Amino acid sequence: MARRYLMWFAHEHLDFRHSEMYSILSLLNLKIKFIEKPSIDKPYWIVELPSESCVKKIASRSVLLKNCIELWSRAKSETSLHENLKSAVKNISGEWIVPSTNDDASDIHICPSELIEACSRKDKSFKIDVETFCKHFTMKEKVDKIEHFSYLPLEGPVKLKNPDITLSYIEFYGVDPNNVPEQPCDLFFGRWVADGQRDLIQVHSLKKRQFIGNTSMDAQLSIIMANQAQVALGDVVLDPFVGSGSLLVAAAHFGGYVWGSDIDFMMLHARTRPTRVGQKVRHKEESIKGNMNQYGIQSRYLDVVVSDFSLPMWRDDLKFDAILTDPPYGVREPTEKIGIERDNYSLLEEHLDNHIPSKVEYGLPHIYSDLLNFAAKHLRIGRRLVCWYPLVRDEYREDHLPSHPCLELVGNSQQVLSKLTARRLLTYQKISDEIPNMPHDPNAGAHNFRDKYFAVGEISRREKKERRAEEIANSALYIKAKQEKSSNN
Repeated sequence: MARRYLMWFAHEHLDFRHSEMYSILSLLNLKIKFIEKPSIDKPYWIVELPSESCVKKIASRSVLLKNCIELWSRAKSETSLHENLKSAVKNISGEWIVPSTNDDASDIHICPSELIEACSRKDKSFKIDVETFCKHFTMKEKVDKIEHFSYLPLEGPVKLKNPDITLSYIEFYGVDPNNVPEQPCDLFFGRWVADGQRDLIQVHSLKKRQFIGNTSMDAQLSIIMANQAQVALGDVVLDPFVGSGSLLVAAAHFGGYVWGSDIDFMMLHARTRPTRVGQKVRHKEESIKGNMNQYGIQSRYLDVVVSDFSLPMWRDDLKFDAILTDPPYGVREPTEKIGIERDNYSLLEEHLDNHIPSKVEYGLPHIYSDLLNFAAKHLRIGRRLVCWYPLVRDEYREDHLPSHPCLELVGNSQQVLSKLTARRLLTYQKISDEIPNMPHDPNAGAHNFRDKYFAVGEISRREKKERRAEEIANSALYIKAKQEKSSNN
C-alpha cells in the first residue's frame, strides 16, 4: 500500500526544484501522487509513493532534497497533532483516518498503528529530532517538546548517535523571517526515512577542488544539471565547452563516462593564470584528470580535446547519452571560434606546420544554433541536452529561447545574476531522429548578451554617479544654508 511522505527541501534555487525532481522521477520511472498541490512558498511536498525504497532512490539523487519522513501526523496546532497521534496509538486497524469533527481539510490525521508498533520493539533504539523553519528554539525548548511525546509506546533505549529509528517533529513558521507568526503554520511528525545529497555540496566544493577556473560551475548547480540530464551508470556524456571540467565531475559521480572539448588550449592544459587569490603559479597536479583522481572517479574519465565547436570533429554516427554544458557568454570568458576577418585569405603550405589559427567572435545566437543542431544529430533518442542561457531579465520571452524541431524543451529554470541579468537552465529532450539541419536563426537568442550586459552596467554606473553627484550637491546646499543661518544669528 502506498504511504504518505513529507519531502523537505532546501529553501534555495526554488525555481530548480520541480525540474530536478521530475527529472529524477522520470529517470527512475516512478509515479508520485500529491496530497496537496506543491507551492513554491513552502519548502515541502506531501506525497504518496509506492514504497520506502522509492523514497530512498529519489533521495540518493536529489541535491535540493534535505530529507524525507514517513508522515504519521500533520496538524495546525500542537494540541491537534498530539490528539491525532494518541488516537493513532490506540487504533489497531492501520487505516488512514481524517476526523470528521475537524473542519480543517488540510489537517491530515494518519493512524498507521502497524508502523508505530514496528518502532516500539525493545531492541530498537530511537531518538526524536525537533526542527523548525523560520524560527529558532533553544535546546531547553526542544527538549520540552520532545518530552510531550512520552505517551508513544517506544520501549527501546534512547540513542542520540546513529539510532535504529529517528522520529522527526517539524514546526513550519512560514518563509518570511521578518514576519514570523507566534504559532506555527503547520506541524509534522513521522519517521525519518532518508537524507538527500546535500553533503555533496561540501564534498565537491570548489574551495576544495584541485583545478578550477574563472567560470567553474558551482558544485550544487553541476549536480542539478547532471540530474536534469538524467545521467546514469554507463552513460556517455559530453561537455563541448568543458573549461575546468566541473560538469564532468558531477556526471562521473552518477556513473557517466565523460568526454570534454574546448577551444582554450591554455585552460585544458592548466596553463592559465591561477584563479585562487594569492596563488602565483599553477601546480603540476592541476588538471581535469587531476580532479577526477581527487574524487576517485578517474575510471570514468575518457578524455578532453582542444577543439573548435563550430567545426565539429565527431563522427556522424557517434551518439551521446547526455550533453551538459555552460557555453561562454563573452563576459568573463571570450566567445571565439577559428576564423579570420580578411576576405580571400589563404595560407601558404610552407607555413602550415607552425601556424596558430586566428580567432573571431562566435556570437551567442550562432553558438546555440550550433549546439542544438549538434544535440539533434548526436544525442540518442529520448536523451537530454542541458545548458545555460544568459539574458537580460526585462527582455525575457520564452518564444525567443533557442529551439529545434527534434528537441522538446522540458525544463526552464531561472537563476538571477543581478538586478538586470539572469541565466536560464534549459533542458531539451530529443524526440525525433528525422534531423533537418537548422540554419542560424537570428530570432533565436536575438541578443548580444555581452554588449547588453556592459550597456546596462554602464547605465547603472552612470545612474549611480548621477545620484551620488546629486546627493553631494544637496549636502553642499544644506551645509551652506546652515552656515548662512548661523552667521545671521
